[in-house]
Amino acid sequence: MIALMLGVACASKVMLPTQDITVGEKTITVEVADEAAERHNGLMYRKSMPDDHGMLFVYSEPQPLGFWMKNTNIPLDIAYLDETGRILNIEAMKPYDETSVRSAAPAMYALEMNQGWFATHGIDRGAVVSGLPPAANE
Repeated sequence: MIALMLGVACASKVMLPTQDITVGEKTITVEVADEAAERHNGLMYRKSMPDDHGMLFVYSEPQPLGFWMKNTNIPLDIAYLDETGRILNIEAMKPYDETSVRSAAPAMYALEMNQGWFATHGIDRGAVVSGLPPAANE
């Protein structure tokens, strides 16, 4: 069991394919998690994330989403986006908190950034994210 747990921990530290997207007027680099296993692991076990980098979770269609911070050490903000890239809501998330943080409406994307990133760049609900990848194939 310990070997399995170590394998999961190591696997989740592997960088996913990256893509540049634009949030408001700010270009950032995101790791794209568009497969179920990638979305499941997310940023678990990571110790840090570079400035202006994030993780983008991509789904096959808009749906109610909820995220938690199990095994996640980095304080994060999460923005839920609809299928057009419009930000529905932005929520702060605490390390290791297993409380589900929900999207305000059905969302097709979730964007995790270091905590405070959205506020620092004046990004709020209603802002548009462009350059998003297509829907996931599930």
